Amino acid sequence: MPLNVKLNNEKSPDSESPLNRADNETKAENGTKAPDVKPTSEEVTKASYDLSKFKLTRILQNNTLRKTIALLGTFPDVSDNDLAVLLLEKQAFKEQDVQTAHDNTLETVPSIFSDALQVCTEFINNIYGSFKCVPSAELNSIKTTVVYPATEKHIEKYSITQKYLIAETPALYEQLTLPYITNSQFSLDWVYNILEHRQETDRIVYEDSNPEKGYILLPDLKWDGKTLETLYLLAIVHKHNIKSLRDLNDSHLPLLYNLRDGISKAIEKRYGLCYSQLRMYFHYQPSFYHLHLHINPVRGDAPDYYQRATLPFVLFEGCKLLDEFEEKGAVRKSAEKVNNKEKLNDAVEKGCTDESVDEPQVKKIKIDKSVKDTEESPIEK
Repeated sequence: MPLNVKLNNEKSPDSESPLNRADNETKAENGTKAPDVKPTSEEVTKASYDLSKFKLTRILQNNTLRKTIALLGTFPDVSDNDLAVLLLEKQAFKEQDVQTAHDNTLETVPSIFSDALQVCTEFINNIYGSFKCVPSAELNSIKTTVVYPATEKHIEKYSITQKYLIAETPALYEQLTLPYITNSQFSLDWVYNILEHRQETDRIVYEDSNPEKGYILLPDLKWDGKTLETLYLLAIVHKHNIKSLRDLNDSHLPLLYNLRDGISKAIEKRYGLCYSQLRMYFHYQPSFYHLHLHINPVRGDAPDYYQRATLPFVLFEGCKLLDEFEEKGAVRKSAEKVNNKEKLNDAVEKGCTDESVDEPQVKKIKIDKSVKDTEESPIEK
């Protein structure tokens, strides 16, 4: 079934749109004006830049596990000053790509094993052979996501950075996180464009237009829209003023139940996956502050996750296991005391820092500095 067919795209019979009703409701509840939405006269379908003329400035990150690479650069033919972030991703194999027998009555489906396959032999050793193969161009595409013009926050998002575990209490959320995201979050214009059917209408998989518990379901940018094994959908709620799961309470239960039940039915009808094959979850911190739900299929690569994962936990002073970790060099309970003043001064003159200490055998998790001094941002962006 074509990707861009909508199962339900009906507007509310009321003359007022769901988004406008949500705006009015937000004003009534808080006495404040809802975020301004920049109107778009018509849907934009052609980019203002030419991808082939992208000029690389630097590589932000190269993820060999996920086979993605993030690039920073410009489109000189458009602007020398505006920066662009490009995310290139090798595509997962689709089962239809490796089929070797096809019904002659059906439309020809491209296959890796065809006359178009270019094969270079690297070596043959007994029963083993190693080859470098290049399939036809239509099976060798690269999914490309462009952010242009990109802000510093976009650059930070796609760059390799040190991460820290933050213990965010309700009080710290009110004091630190909430003011931060209120003053420095990404623009939500693209979200409102989707909710008001100004952009990406042909990508909508399903819509419930109820202003209180409705949502729009569409493919995430990370999904190619074709490979069922890597299905990745996003459900964006119509209701305003819910930034993240931090804002959820018992009054939102009808919304949450509707998300779960409606999405399950839509995906089963569209893609043939039943509820027990799906994962639905919220990120915290989210990538943008308008409540949205992530949907993936349950894959077979996760049953032993907790056997392979690095798990943080707390050990108290006096615990024998803590002593064993310290003896192994995996944790340092406290800084070594320097009683001799001359040794202390000598260490300072030599520039002695924590960096001079051998790295422990497990990753350190920095939480005290982040909470106490708030030097590290409590959110990803």
